Amino acid sequence: MSRRARALMLQGTGSHAGKTVLVAGLCRLLARRGVRVVPFKSQNMALNAYVTVDGGEMGWAQAMQAEAAGVAPRVEMNPILLKPRSDARSQIVLLGKVLQESGAREYYRLGPRLWPHVRASYAALAREADVVVIEGAGSPAEPNLMRRDLANMRVARMTRADVLIVGDIDRGGVFASLVGTMALLSPADRRLVRGFLINKFRGDRALLGPALSDLKRRTRKAALGVIPFLTGLRFPEEDSVALDARGAERPAGLGVAVVRLPHIANFTDFTPLEMEPAVRIVYAEEPRDLAGARLVILPGSKDTIADLRFLKSRGFDAALAEHVRGGGALLGVCAGYQMLGRAVTDPHGVESGGSERGLALLPVSTVLDPAKTTRRVNARWLPDGPAFEAYEIHMGRTAIEGPGAALLDADGRPEGWASPDGRVWGTYLHGLFDSGAARRHVLDWARSAAATPDSGAFSMLDAQAERQRGYDRLADALEAAFDPSVLRRLTAP
Repeated sequence: MSRRARALMLQGTGSHAGKTVLVAGLCRLLARRGVRVVPFKSQNMALNAYVTVDGGEMGWAQAMQAEAAGVAPRVEMNPILLKPRSDARSQIVLLGKVLQESGAREYYRLGPRLWPHVRASYAALAREADVVVIEGAGSPAEPNLMRRDLANMRVARMTRADVLIVGDIDRGGVFASLVGTMALLSPADRRLVRGFLINKFRGDRALLGPALSDLKRRTRKAALGVIPFLTGLRFPEEDSVALDARGAERPAGLGVAVVRLPHIANFTDFTPLEMEPAVRIVYAEEPRDLAGARLVILPGSKDTIADLRFLKSRGFDAALAEHVRGGGALLGVCAGYQMLGRAVTDPHGVESGGSERGLALLPVSTVLDPAKTTRRVNARWLPDGPAFEAYEIHMGRTAIEGPGAALLDADGRPEGWASPDGRVWGTYLHGLFDSGAARRHVLDWARSAAATPDSGAFSMLDAQAERQRGYDRLADALEAAFDPSVLRRLTAP
């Protein structure tokens, strides 16, 4: 590397330990201290993606971390994005563009080809930053993966990073997980570990004293921070497993149901709905979960035809048609828009291949195409609705075949479609709910389409502004919880 940036790497005892959020908090904390800081995750597996200004695709989590750092997201922050299409195959996005689809064995053979891009991406970031905060992937202590590592200790060795191992105490078994992780690492990799972070702690920290002493005795490494369990941060989740903990937490409000597809993608779209006081949102796994919803949303998917067949097998097709007949509003986003049409055809085997009859609630048809559309747009609801920023990530061309009206203006071109009765909308645009005005436009439409009694005004909260407040709150908590030596090491001249 031509310039030596300091590197701090957060690895975890496993997935969902909180690494993503902690990296965002550290980026904000360092940025507030005047440090030029950027995030980096060499390999991310996620179906939540973001589109950069120049049309590159990257993990949404790294875009969020860049936002916390106050820098523009760029694909070098996440050079390899894996988008699972099934249990065995993923689409590989390299430096923002689709490389190929691959199974696990084939992907491992690609390692020598991919690693130089990891090195070059980190080098580009390091030349422009004082500190790079790196997020690992999963656990570094998987014996079957260590030789093929592109994301954990191999990155730590390359960057000469101080490694902090993160464990989630709220899940239980955190000390066994930390000790076990250290036991499985090689002696050389153990030396890279500076210490541990105990994440999501509830209660009196003093009660942890004996356990922290025992952890240090067994591993010769100390806990360098006990991070409290913070609620209400309003950050989008990276992993769809987080949807298991969500549901109808509010007993009243406009009912919104998001259909939880098996291959659901970009469900970060709906996080802003969860902060609406006058909205009660559920993630529906069965048709009965739609009961009481005034707005039903079909989200994005990484396998449109497979998820369309899922809807039919579970009886969602009849339930959605009945929802519209009963006066409910129905919104399809991206693949959800495609499913609302008359047919989805995949002649090139982009996803599952073949063809499937759609839900026939909009007069459109879609042909999936190998060329992926990724772009940011300035959009406005038609005919005279509010403007907002959005982005597209999709593989497919949708043709209008019947009556209705364009839903939006996107950089001067018509986008999406609305049914003649105005109860069914479809669009390719992501980010519909981030802007308070755009979100309120959709919710007011749902309320009026369903003739729902007014139950209070919808908020004009801006999702980005809410995230900014969350980053500051998180940074405050980390500043109070971290061992001061860690921050001194990163900010020393």
